[in-house]
Amino acid sequence: MKRTGFLTAAAAAAVSASFPGRAKAASLEATVSRITASVPGVVGVYARTLSDSPPLVALNADESFPAASTIKMLIMTTAFALEEQTPGVLDSQIQTYRSDLIGGSDFMQNAYDGQVFTVRQLIVPMIQVSDNTAANALTGHFGIDVINSVGRAAGMYQTRLARKFLDYAAIVHHHDNVTTPGDMAHLLYLIEYGAHEEVATIVSPTHSRAMIRIMLGQTDREGIPAGLPHGTPVANKTGAVDYVRNDVAIVRPFGDQPFILSIYTKQLDDYAAGYRAMRAIAHAANQTVRGGSG
Repeated sequence: MKRTGFLTAAAAAAVSASFPGRAKAASLEATVSRITASVPGVVGVYARTLSDSPPLVALNADESFPAASTIKMLIMTTAFALEEQTPGVLDSQIQTYRSDLIGGSDFMQNAYDGQVFTVRQLIVPMIQVSDNTAANALTGHFGIDVINSVGRAAGMYQTRLARKFLDYAAIVHHHDNVTTPGDMAHLLYLIEYGAHEEVATIVSPTHSRAMIRIMLGQTDREGIPAGLPHGTPVANKTGAVDYVRNDVAIVRPFGDQPFILSIYTKQLDDYAAGYRAMRAIAHAANQTVRGGSG
């Protein structure tokens, strides 16, 4: 579904989340600008509620950033989108081999040579512990062109999966996985809107809820979740490569006043400063949406 077509439909729908108001959004924009000014690198931020009002923040929202592991959100979405076209895709089997094992694979390093997993089984570690070998197995199973076509159908026109993870030959030739804060926020919006309003977006409401439940099990909570009140439900996906720290999240999915927050960095010389900025932005966005109620 085209982004413009979906948003037109969304604008006509009754959305339960209320927009905090232009004055508060302007205040948040100023706060985010102040926070990011102290970060030694480039920062992109996109935040929005489920309403059809303008975004709360759109800083470098259309600038290209290294996607790092946040691109795994698109791989997961592809699996669920294909399941709707051909039921049984999630239960299809993929044989894995020790020779394909790469770094950043905490789950797959315990698999035996030739072990068979279903697509459904590989999605969980790919998202929750960001397992790179699981992501590569799914990428090879679906194909890069198919994954990118799902991204285009979602309206992610500036997002590109160009290679598998840790494919050094591709990296040398500058075949990079890229996205924008706005693109990834839009994907998360489609997922949460579908789940919250029980309407089909890029996938069915049932599959939107299934993806959110997987994201709620994310183990990396150093960025956006750490800036929110203790116990706040957060469905997020992080990404980290050299000079890059990213985090994208649905804050309070399924609940009252959910919002989407997408934070990307590049040319980052101080990772601690990047994380401090993420937490401060998450705190400020939450205060804006909740009206200062925490």
